[in-house]
Amino acid sequence: MNANEGTGPLAGVKVLELAGIGPSPFCCMLLADMGAQVLRVDRTAPADVGLPGDPALDLLNRGRRSIAVDLKQEEGRAIVKDLAAQADVLVEGFRPGVTERLGLGPADLQAINPRLVYGRMTGWGQDGPLAQAAGHDINYIAITGALDAIGPRGGAPVPPLNLVGDFGGGALYLAFGIVCALLEARQSGRGQVVDGAIVDGTAHLMTAIFGRLAAGTWSLERGESLLSGGRPWYGVYETRDGRYISVGAIEKRFYADLLARTGLAQDPDILDRADPAGWPLLKEKLRAVFLTRTRDEWVAAMDGSDACFAPVLDAQEAKAHPHMKARAIHVQAHGVVQPAPAPRLSRTPGVLHRPPPLPGQHTREVLREQGYEAARIEAWLGRGVVK
Repeated sequence: MNANEGTGPLAGVKVLELAGIGPSPFCCMLLADMGAQVLRVDRTAPADVGLPGDPALDLLNRGRRSIAVDLKQEEGRAIVKDLAAQADVLVEGFRPGVTERLGLGPADLQAINPRLVYGRMTGWGQDGPLAQAAGHDINYIAITGALDAIGPRGGAPVPPLNLVGDFGGGALYLAFGIVCALLEARQSGRGQVVDGAIVDGTAHLMTAIFGRLAAGTWSLERGESLLSGGRPWYGVYETRDGRYISVGAIEKRFYADLLARTGLAQDPDILDRADPAGWPLLKEKLRAVFLTRTRDEWVAAMDGSDACFAPVLDAQEAKAHPHMKARAIHVQAHGVVQPAPAPRLSRTPGVLHRPPPLPGQHTREVLREQGYEAARIEAWLGRGVVK
């Protein structure tokens, strides 16, 4: 056990992860960051995941060990059942019905371990007309209304990386559901299935938008509403060096500071911002004034401002920003700079206690801990049951 293992708010929680991509490993990373003991069950042969790279740098897999098992072999499935018998949580990200066909579905494993919380990560959910369809983040957020709302006025929708669907609407909701189910299991002694569908979580993230839609304050036209770029004082502007800054001066006092800092406070052409007729001119004025200086010159000019201003940084620049550095938001762990665990807990903070494992790196170690004899382990290795 590593020095920092066994710490964090989820210390003592055992999680069995059937290897997947995207949201399911991110969910398990969240649990591992908070101290859960996560064991990843990898395939014995490389999967077609469309995302080649060095497994040792796949940071979504940090914080756990890996055992490689062939789930197509009966003995491999038996090993997983043995592991599930001692786990608190199982996480899988297959299409609906796959684990049932393997004999590793919720009913199969909860018959062995009634307290098991069974977390299921899918895009479309366990049922519905699209349940068996292939898809990725962009497809899931497309049908929720989220993707349509993101992008410039008069332009096409812009994919917001895979932050909204895979990680926001998917992994975070599944992790939240798992912790809720673990808390309930302490009272009832019974596990349950957590159906973590990206379409569910993404739609839930849209709750405030639906409230504004019902109130008539949200436009279905892209780039027309307050938070989608429809107001001059809430958006992104280019600077003289071809970089960008962001402003979000929604409140009146912040808006006043924005005008003062940009030199527009005394401009006689600036109308009351409550009058939409003046917005096109105000946006053009702001566009022109931000083009007069470089991004970093505007950072200096806005220092100490309440104009709700921030430079638009790339990922490399973000690591060096004074605020990010002061809060140690990025840390050096296992030779790689990466985001630290979040959120922060005052007494039992999360810890990065293991680097991402190579697939099957801990196979022998884990099987020995399970009590399997060395000769049996070597026989399984020889037949490809494990790797």
